[in-house]
Amino acid sequence: MADKPKLDERLLGFHQVNVLQKWTTQQFIDGMQRHGIGAVAIWRDRLREHGATEVARMLRGTGLQVLSLCAAGLIATPDPGEAASVIDEVKRAIDDAATIGAGSLMFVAGGVDPRDKSLESTRKRVLERVAGLTACARATGVRIALEPLHPMACGSRSVLSTVGIANDWCDALDAEDVFGIAVDTYAVWWDPDLPRELARAGKRICNFHIADWLADTQDLRLDRGMPGDGLIDIPGIRRMVEAAGYVGHREVEVFSARNWWQRDPDEVIGVVRERYQSAI
Repeated sequence: MADKPKLDERLLGFHQVNVLQKWTTQQFIDGMQRHGIGAVAIWRDRLREHGATEVARMLRGTGLQVLSLCAAGLIATPDPGEAASVIDEVKRAIDDAATIGAGSLMFVAGGVDPRDKSLESTRKRVLERVAGLTACARATGVRIALEPLHPMACGSRSVLSTVGIANDWCDALDAEDVFGIAVDTYAVWWDPDLPRELARAGKRICNFHIADWLADTQDLRLDRGMPGDGLIDIPGIRRMVEAAGYVGHREVEVFSARNWWQRDPDEVIGVVRERYQSAI
């Protein structure tokens, strides 16, 4: 068998969430520079500890490319008053993303509300509210990345469950300069329509997140596997994403409360760099 071609190290993206429990934002930025990683995603809860202006100051002069700010949304509530508040929060997140120079803002839709229980009406509400963010995002130059999550998150985090739904929403929004799609291997690997919908998405794909699904996963959100440790054909999905026209970074994003968050961050970074070549 021929050796696997080496991937371009310059396209490795490293998500702050990989070392969320061990490093402050300043330690994270310093660590990325020390390890020669040039592209990062910033976790919004950490950003709020300092404020976007201060994080922008930390990043200034480092040469780090900020791929995204993660995440905002959760705008599915049927209550108009609650909706107004959360939409204002999304607009603040858009401004924060612009302040730190992020290329995109990860958008998580929100789940079905027990006061409603209608999946159809929830998706309709979210889409209408997302459309209302168009002018705000366009004014800042920040792209809103619609991120499908696994269907098991439909009742808690997101009614945007497939790349197909994300494509339908992008069709309806008709603002390709503002809205794109974030593809996360962990969230979409199960989908039998994935090859067709990735091809349909094409250059709408603006972020590509990578984690593995463990055979014995114990928490849907916080027990992801490092690439190569689970069941997902990550190289196969990468090839489909890139065949669709995506030429950006491959962002490793591993929420791992029982394993990787407990380890030394320098060790985690070393494993990510090795797996970038061996498992992606």
